[in-house]
Amino acid sequence: MKTLKLTLLCCLLSVFTYANVSQRQKDALVALYNATNGDAWNTSWDLDQPLTDWYGLTIENDEVVAINLSFNNLSGRLPDEISQLTSLKDLNLAFNKLEGELPKTLTSMTKLETLQLFSNNFSGTLPSDIGRMENLKTLELYNNNFGGEIPSSIGDLTKLESLILSSNQLMGKLPTSISNLKSLKVLSLFDNSLLGTIPTTIGELTQLEELVLSNNAFYGNLPGELAQLSNLKTLLLSNNGFKGNYAALKDKLPNIVDFDLDEVNMKGALATLDSEDEDDDN
Repeated sequence: MKTLKLTLLCCLLSVFTYANVSQRQKDALVALYNATNGDAWNTSWDLDQPLTDWYGLTIENDEVVAINLSFNNLSGRLPDEISQLTSLKDLNLAFNKLEGELPKTLTSMTKLETLQLFSNNFSGTLPSDIGRMENLKTLELYNNNFGGEIPSSIGDLTKLESLILSSNQLMGKLPTSISNLKSLKVLSLFDNSLLGTIPTTIGELTQLEELVLSNNAFYGNLPGELAQLSNLKTLLLSNNGFKGNYAALKDKLPNIVDFDLDEVNMKGALATLDSEDEDDDN
């Protein structure tokens, strides 16, 4: 009898645990499962089991607050229903086979703090209203096929600490609004088709520890304000069209560890950091 009661109690607890997460959230998760070929995931979900048993989920106070399905063989597209997870703070779907454009509803997920979609096959442009995601601290979309320009609204992500958009097909100029990201520690844009001069306002990003702009089509003189980035540990600028000799630039950055320029820019003993007029973003 005690065994029977214990079994019933466990069943009831499982039902209540399952039921406490809203049906809307469950539907969103099932949509994610179906849209990304869940049966073929490395670690799949048993949709008949409580959500608390589903791999990669973190649930707090009956809300799904984190999803980590990296390295899990997801394929297909990210569904619009993902935005129904309105309490989600962390979404990590890196190292999978996801493709297509990001859902337009993604930017309504304003509680997201971490968005990691790197090393997939996403394409299309970055959402023009990405600035709506005002709580983002980490935005890592590298190793995909995103094209178009970096939207100026990215400057509204004032809590951002890590912005990594490398190894895509991005083009156009670096928006001057990027100077609004005062908390930014990592800015990595290498291996794209970005062009133009570096805005002098880059010097306002005083928390930057890593600035990687290699393998683009930037040109002109580096702004003198670059020397204001005293926290820089990594500065990689090679394979662009910068002009001038910057051999002494390394000495102006007290914490620099990784420093890389083209050989032509390393000749001479005196760095010339003469600013030139910035290109308009228009």
